[in-house]
This record gives sequence, structure tokens and C-alpha cells, in this order.
Amino acid sequence: MAQDSCSHSYHCIHIPAGRRRRVSNLSQYFNPASVASSPTRALLLVGVVLLAYWFLSLTLGFTFSILHVAFGRFFWVFRVILFSMSCVYILHKYEGEPENAILPLCFVVAIYFMTGPMGFYWRGIPNSPSVEEKLEHLENQVRLLSIRLNRVLESLDRANSK
Repeated sequence: MAQDSCSHSYHCIHIPAGRRRRVSNLSQYFNPASVASSPTRALLLVGVVLLAYWFLSLTLGFTFSILHVAFGRFFWVFRVILFSMSCVYILHKYEGEPENAILPLCFVVAIYFMTGPMGFYWRGIPNSPSVEEKLEHLENQVRLLSIRLNRVLESLDRANSK
């Protein structure tokens, strides 16, 4: 005799067979057709993507700054080893189906470049000169080059006049 699976519990939720779907609410909400028809949903999707990117950037920056403190000047070696191990793992996991490995590999490569020299940790170096100091230095170099050019032109004029 078969028993109902809900016979021993206090609450039983019965979903009619015609109502069962394998699609989550978020994928229905951000369906391309529904996003295209509603500018509010498109704006919300852009906001969610930017918020996710910001959170990922903060998390990666914090994690890699801790790793940089832990590994010191050998941090770049650790970064390359971590990147190569991630790629090997993904390629091994999706060995028979390479088309499924493309998205995870793109994600790993994006993280690798986000943590590189243009990443969060390297942008905030405290001893680097500010933009104003760099511009002032360039202005001084241009002024010195202008003075040297004037001296060369004057010496050429003197040589022509003799």
C-alpha cells in the first residue's frame, strides 16, 4: 500500500501537474522578451549587472590585496599558478563538451585581467604621484623643451648671419 508523501507532515503543498515549471522567477522576469517590452525591467537589469560587477570588484580587490600581503613579491607567481590551475580544472571538467567550457573560461580570464596591473590593488598605490603632480611635471618638461628649442634656433640664426 502506497502512502502519500505528505501524510506525516503538518503542511502539504499540492502543485497541479499543469502548473509545474522548471524556470525560476528571475529568469522569467529577465527574459529578453519581457526586458525588451519594459524599459523599467531593462534599467533594473542594468542596475543589477552593475551592482554585481561592483561587488565582484570589491571582493576580488579585497581578496587579492590579502593574498598580496600573504605572498609579498611572489604574488604574481601565485596569480599565474591560480589562473593556470583554474583553466586546467575547467578544461578537465568539460572535457567532452568544449562549447560548455567557453563561458567559465571567459569568466576566469576576466578575473585574471581584473586582478592584473590595472586592477583594484594597483590603482590605489599611496606613494604614486597624483594626476595634478604628473601634469605639473609634464608642463615643466614642455617649458624646458621650449627653452632648448629657442636656444637652438638662436644659435642657428647667429650661424646664418655670420
